[in-house]
Amino acid sequence: MREPDTTPREDAIRLLARREYARAELRDRLAAKGHESAAIEACLTELAEQGLQSDARFAESFLRARIARGQGPVRIRAELSRRGIDDATARAAFDEAQEEVDWFALAAEALARRFAGPGAGPRERARRERFLAGRGFDFDQLRHALAHAWDDA
Repeated sequence: MREPDTTPREDAIRLLARREYARAELRDRLAAKGHESAAIEACLTELAEQGLQSDARFAESFLRARIARGQGPVRIRAELSRRGIDDATARAAFDEAQEEVDWFALAAEALARRFAGPGAGPRERARRERFLAGRGFDFDQLRHALAHAWDDA
């Protein structure tokens, strides 16, 4: 459980010192440490007002980290939703990242890193399609990647 003399704020600050957390994630962590829900909500509201916790900041850093891993927008949106980020906050993070990321190029790059070529037959092409779909790229990005991943090779 938790140390008997820690407050929700102390535990939250300790968690936030390591990385950004979504409000819902932080709520779950603090509840798991045995804090009362009313105290958790008050703490989270206070942290947000002070700028120490921000779902928008979490969404932006999460998005950048997943882009660096070569993941696509479909998967990233699903993970943000699962972590308690609402659609408007996720959309704002994606809008801000649009200037920096080309999803079509990212899909092609991820495919070229994983596979040496487009594949000899339909089974091999299907493997590449499943790989990209699993990474979270949509149909248009998948088709573009299959057509252009090995252009420079």
